[in-house]
Amino acid sequence: MSTDGLEIRPAGVSADQLDAYSALLGQVFGASPKFTSEAVAWRYRDNPAGQVVGADAWAGETLAAHYVTCPMRAVVEGRGLKGLLSLNTATHPDFQGRGLFTRLAQATYEAGTAQGYDFVIGVANAQSTPGFLRKLDFQHVAPLEAGILTHTPRRFAPAPLAFAAAWTPEALAWRLLNPATDYRSSRHGALTAIWADTHLPGVRCVAFLEGQPPETLHAHPLGFSLFLGLDPRLNLGRFGLIRLPDRFRPSPLNLIYRPLGDSAPRTLDPAAVALNFLDFDPY
Repeated sequence: MSTDGLEIRPAGVSADQLDAYSALLGQVFGASPKFTSEAVAWRYRDNPAGQVVGADAWAGETLAAHYVTCPMRAVVEGRGLKGLLSLNTATHPDFQGRGLFTRLAQATYEAGTAQGYDFVIGVANAQSTPGFLRKLDFQHVAPLEAGILTHTPRRFAPAPLAFAAAWTPEALAWRLLNPATDYRSSRHGALTAIWADTHLPGVRCVAFLEGQPPETLHAHPLGFSLFLGLDPRLNLGRFGLIRLPDRFRPSPLNLIYRPLGDSAPRTLDPAAVALNFLDFDPY
């Protein structure tokens, strides 16, 4: 399909495509370990839940714009569903202002629906959230909590969940192989805590999981633990959450959601969503 002299094609994972994505992401957002060809291949190609679903706009041999979602599995209102995590979007400086993101997103969601995916979630910043809500029919579920924990929980409290990512041992092993980040993990009672370095010196982002821990466990790392997410099973006040001022908060911070098929609920209850940094892509 072509529009305005551009050709819209499905995203893919060939070596040439991955190199083009790495180059465009680096050009738009600046050099980062997250945008090396190795890191892009890990995220786009090697995910055990499936390869990315997305769309690209090409002007001849130039990648004008790019948008992808990454497959994931989740338990949604008690059912195991296939979903997509809205991830990378970038437009070449020469092609901005043409509404390409909306076109690529619509093509992506049509492809995801055709491939049997049930929903899309994303964590969007303040700038991009309005476009997702107005133009792409997303629900603004809730802003994420972001703060330092002074105590480490040892178990989840009973609480109803309408949405939680499903981390199988295979999926978790893949997630922790992210070539752009080093992780540490430790057992705390019934929970496994997983930490990643952040943009703040001496602060590591932490996620808490039940079930089978990673093969490698470490001692509790030194420094502060940043909780970034949502979880009704954690009484964050009890664990001494010190909320970060807005200027220190990592972006993005708004959870958004859109159903793709009849199996997924039309909306999510923000008070019944569990989400941690492993479920999206800040670290």
